[in-house]
Order: sequence, then structure tokens, then C-alpha cells
Amino acid sequence: MFKNLSLKVILFGFIFTFFSSFGQSFFLGLFNTSIRNELSITHGQFGSIYASATLLSGFVLIWFGKKIDDINISKFAFFVILLLSFSSFFFSTISSTLLLFLAIFLMRFSGQGMMSHTATTTVSRYFTKSRGKALSTSWFGLSSAEFILPVLIIYLLSIYDWKTIWKSISLIVLLILPLAPYFLVKNLNFESRETDGTGKQKEKNIKNWKRIDVLKDYRFYIICANMLAMPWIATGTFVYQSFILSSKNWGPYIIAQSFMAYSILSVITLIISGILIDKFTSRKLIVYMNIPLLISVIIIIYFDQSFTAFVFLGLIGISNGFANVLGSSTWAEIYGVKYIGSIKALTTALMVFATAFGTALFGYLIDRGFSIEQIAMISAIYISISLISLFFIRGKLSPELSN
Repeated sequence: MFKNLSLKVILFGFIFTFFSSFGQSFFLGLFNTSIRNELSITHGQFGSIYASATLLSGFVLIWFGKKIDDINISKFAFFVILLLSFSSFFFSTISSTLLLFLAIFLMRFSGQGMMSHTATTTVSRYFTKSRGKALSTSWFGLSSAEFILPVLIIYLLSIYDWKTIWKSISLIVLLILPLAPYFLVKNLNFESRETDGTGKQKEKNIKNWKRIDVLKDYRFYIICANMLAMPWIATGTFVYQSFILSSKNWGPYIIAQSFMAYSILSVITLIISGILIDKFTSRKLIVYMNIPLLISVIIIIYFDQSFTAFVFLGLIGISNGFANVLGSSTWAEIYGVKYIGSIKALTTALMVFATAFGTALFGYLIDRGFSIEQIAMISAIYISISLISLFFIRGKLSPELSN
């Protein structure tokens, strides 16, 4: 089973993106109320702690994430697994704001950061011709988690203490996850690449940019501005889902149920985007990525009916499906794969920073009396500006060829 190396790499990516969910905002947000009640803190205080811990995880990721270019992927993955298991257990020990800060830092760094970074870097480096489809298939892992876990956790919280749930997560990670790197990528090396079936590698003669050179390229910042819209807006939505529920007078399970629409449309978009990317390239599709996200925040501004929660999260899911694949394949297309670990460490860290920004901004605005409609308007303005900027440089995103 899974004798083909390409299938093993895809399955490895699927499993790691699934388990990255434990450090993702949609998952941590499910425990928002339980934690705030236990520590007697406000939305804004929780948001500030969440944001500062997330920022710290992003800074650490910039340095540590680049090590994936130097260390065997199997060994690197084992370390990340141990870190995720420890972080999950530590999360169950929260009893003060200091421990909350440390716990969120560990979960954001190990889960959202290192797990997804390990998965996408491995897949992006190995695949060339089929990179789009491979990344989209791997990201099914996170979409599956987004479909299953919100409703499951809401149910479990009605039966068990939230700390017991986190201890169980730690044990599951430690006992099950190590099987993935051992059986799937043990023999993978830095030069392993997708072949065309005859043993020949399919890779264009693209210039490989170092991270320092990428930072000097103005295109990088415009693309980032678009890619970072989803993390900060979606994170604010997920972390403060209870605020949105109360603002809109929706039922207690509406957001959790709406995650199914989010997940289903994410999966559908992942399938479509993977095919489209391999046919048209990421750099030609990226301009369309945030249009559904823009429509989603406009809907929140003008509609209050409970069914709009499904439309709102469904549209976010469409943009998320595009963003998950484009966020990895675009950099590989434009800047090559030799230093992709270093570049992805930077872009993943920026994504982490964006989630911190979203959490802090939403919490700050909520505590100062802003309505969800006003917050959505701010989001719409940001998306529009970044989208217009990208539209004007869309013809300048072709990669440079090496000499």
C-alpha cells in the first residue's frame, strides 16, 4: 500500500494538515468561552493574549522553519510531532493568563505554524508538474478537520471538561501521528522530485531565489497583502464566533453547523483550484482568490438572517480553498523550490502575524463598542485595496529563468 512515492507525499501532507487543526483559530476559538469564564477575562483581554502569543510564534517560525531546508524531513517531522503533543498537554494546564499566553504560543507555533509548514513545504518541493493538484489534495486534511471537529468538540464540551479533551488530544498525537513520517517520507531526500513515469523529473529551469532576494522584490509585498487578508479576517471570525452569534441573534449552534458549509465549499474549491492551477498557473489565478471573501463580509454588513451564516462561512470557505493552494504554489512558481523552505517559513510566519493582527484588532474593536457590521466594513476596505493593487501587477508575475 502506498508504494508510489508521490502518493505517500500527498498522504503525509493530508495527515499533517489535518493535525495542524489543533493549533488553528477555528479550533482554539471553540474553547474561547470556557477559557474566558475560567480566567474571568474579557474578549479584548483574550484577544490581546492570543495576538501577542501568535506574534511570538511567528517570530520563532521565521528562524526555525528554515531548518526544514537542512534537516531530513522524517527527523524534522518527528520533532514537530513531539512538540505538538507536548503543547496540547500544556494547554490542558491553563490556570492563569501567563499560562494561557504560553499555551497559545505553543499551539500556534507547533500546530498552525510547524505542522502546516512541514506539510506544504514537503509537497511544494517534491511536486513540479502536478503541484496544484497535490497541494489541493493535501489540504483536504485541514478541510476534513474543519468539517468534523467543530460539531464534535461542541458535543464533547457538553459531556467532558475542556481540559480533559486537550489531554486526550495530546495522547492521540503522540500515539498515532509518528506513523506518518515513518511509513510515508522516511526515504525522501532534498533532491526527490516528481517524475513523469519514465523516471525523468519534470522541472522548469526557473531561477531559485534566496529569501534575502525575495524581500527586495516589490511583487512579494503586493501578493502578501492579498494572501494575508484571509488569515486575519477569518481568524477574527473564528475566535470571536460567540460575539457574532450574539450580535446577529443566531442560535448557539449556527456557527458550528455553518462550518460544514465552509468545509464542503473549501474542499470543492480545493479540487477545482488544483486542476486550474496545473492548467493556468497560480500567478494567473491569484487575482480571483479574495473575491468570495469580499462578498462574504459585504453579506455580514447587510444581512442578519440565520441562514446567511451558511452563506457567509461558505464564501470564506471558497476563498480559503483557493488560498490554501495558492499560498504555497505561487511562491514555488515565481521563486523556485531550492530555497522554498526558507521562503515558506517567512510567508507562514507572516500568515501567523496576520492571524495575531486579526485577533487583536477584532478584540480591540469589540471592546470599544464596534458592531460586527462596522468591523466587516473595515475588512471590506482592506480587501478592496489589496485586490486593486494586485490587479495592476498581474502581468508581471512570471518567474525569471536561470542562466
